[in-house]
Amino acid sequence: MPHLHLRLRLSSLSPPPPPTSLRSNLPSPRLTITCSATSASHDVSLLLRAADLADRSAGLSSPHPNFGCVIARKDSHEVVGEGFLYAQGTKCAELQAVEAAGELATGGVAYLNLEPGDCYGDHTAVSALVQAGISRVVVGLRHPLHHLRGKAIQSLRSEGIQVHVLGEDLKSRLYEEALKSCLTVNAPLLYRAAFRVPFSVLKYAMTLDGKIAASSGHASWVSSKLSRGRVFELRGRSDAIVVGGNTVRRDDPQLTARHGGSHVPVRIVMSQTFDLPEEAKLWNILEAYTIVATQRGARKDLQKKLAAKGVEVVEFDILNPRDVMAYCYDRGYLSVLWECGGGLAAPAISAGVIHKVYAFVAPKIIGGVNAPSPVGELGMVQMSQALNLVDVSFEQIGPDMLISGYLQPIPDLSPTIPSADEIPSIDPALSPYETNIISFYKTWDPFGAFSNFSPHPIEMPYENGKHAVWPSVEHYYQAHKFVGVDSPISRDLVEKIMTANSPEEAARMGRRLQREHPKLVCTDWENTKIDVMYRALKCKFLTYPHLNAMLRSTAGSVLVEASPHDLFWGGGREGEGLNYLGRLLMQLRSEILEQEASPKLALTQST
Repeated sequence: MPHLHLRLRLSSLSPPPPPTSLRSNLPSPRLTITCSATSASHDVSLLLRAADLADRSAGLSSPHPNFGCVIARKDSHEVVGEGFLYAQGTKCAELQAVEAAGELATGGVAYLNLEPGDCYGDHTAVSALVQAGISRVVVGLRHPLHHLRGKAIQSLRSEGIQVHVLGEDLKSRLYEEALKSCLTVNAPLLYRAAFRVPFSVLKYAMTLDGKIAASSGHASWVSSKLSRGRVFELRGRSDAIVVGGNTVRRDDPQLTARHGGSHVPVRIVMSQTFDLPEEAKLWNILEAYTIVATQRGARKDLQKKLAAKGVEVVEFDILNPRDVMAYCYDRGYLSVLWECGGGLAAPAISAGVIHKVYAFVAPKIIGGVNAPSPVGELGMVQMSQALNLVDVSFEQIGPDMLISGYLQPIPDLSPTIPSADEIPSIDPALSPYETNIISFYKTWDPFGAFSNFSPHPIEMPYENGKHAVWPSVEHYYQAHKFVGVDSPISRDLVEKIMTANSPEEAARMGRRLQREHPKLVCTDWENTKIDVMYRALKCKFLTYPHLNAMLRSTAGSVLVEASPHDLFWGGGREGEGLNYLGRLLMQLRSEILEQEASPKLALTQST
């Protein structure tokens, strides 16, 4: 693997401390494990089941790592409980499995495809396994994110639980299938952690003679309906879909998932000159959000027209695939699907941002000297220069053949992520102790529990003085766009948002309903939304002591919500955002610290 350039957020260098002991401190020696073939077979089977469970959330709600947990009895290997993480901000897989198993979890074995993270800020996954009396945990992979890597494993071992990690404690070749499955199900997270860009997949359909369209440009349809159905599945697993300006002008695509799930990927158009039509299906953002990435200063008049339709325009000094993917990384995307033509596919491959290829080959011949091919000029003049795919798979889909493989192998992060102690030797200008600015965004960040998307229910007044439990701050915030409006439709919208399956879904639903029903939005929403958010944040941090302590621990630091696209609640791409979420948290922190100091001051004065 090539040397990775280190560019860490300073906040990631100060992770929260490990949890205090949850039960008696028992010895936890590291053992070299020798397993019988039968025992290994059961381990492999149940780890494969955990990976399969983890994969069930793909296409439902994104972005998030895929976690699955299976709990089995130690002697009979009977499965007594299982669960998977549906989305960030929802109940973790370990807690679901423990609740399903009940008393049968005691003394059992937990199988996890990935080491638990800590989206709650209170070590819920570890606590659930410990308190359930789990005696052994088998982990497919250590967590790839530096601030989480090894923390849960260490915490479990400190509680006297045996923890066996594939490739470390369990090295038999019998485990290779399970390890591959665990790697594959979280490939997007592994690529993101290693290369600081989202996992990118290039998809195309071509004829047997390598054409993606006729010489006239006509391309409907190269592949079969069954293959196009598989493409919808790929879209549903992605956070964004990338096309070029030629595709928009020629095909006028819609690029929706059409898979019936709640997750709809963002559509990204890359156009250097902004030579785009004023009317296109992609400019309708009711179903899906659209971003146009372009060169700075290109066609400002059309930029304004598209912005008025709700299309986001992002300018780059020099538009290129790597910088666009770096921008997608900053937005928190894990997986991107490229559905572009050869003119954009070639520079994306040359830039090293394409990691996997899906080629649908139809048993047709169209011919044509000028008919387009899936990949443009790469500058190669000898066949020995050709890029070879690895881990290649072949699958027949109706009359078509799907060939897939990796341009870059799934990274093994074990030797590549440095510890805080190693950072000065890599970049002497960086100090792990300079934490005067703390950035947070997604719930997997070190301070991700500060996010309004974190999985912390709050009990807040609803209507007529009644209280209701809201699944997250984001649920409460989005629903209150319609609270208090005298309309049965408005009340129905509030209920829909309140019962959304995850904070991400609540956010998407609230934004879409706001666009569809502008007359049902509170007339003073723009003036009251800051107060609504502050009330919800205050309830959250006063309800959960560990969050309160985490917020107080940041005293003296500037808190920045690191969203690159939300210029109101976030800090923006280049610091141009208003950062109102960070401001509200700092305001709340001041109030909490003042209240904490008041009794101490009174006590000092009385003595």
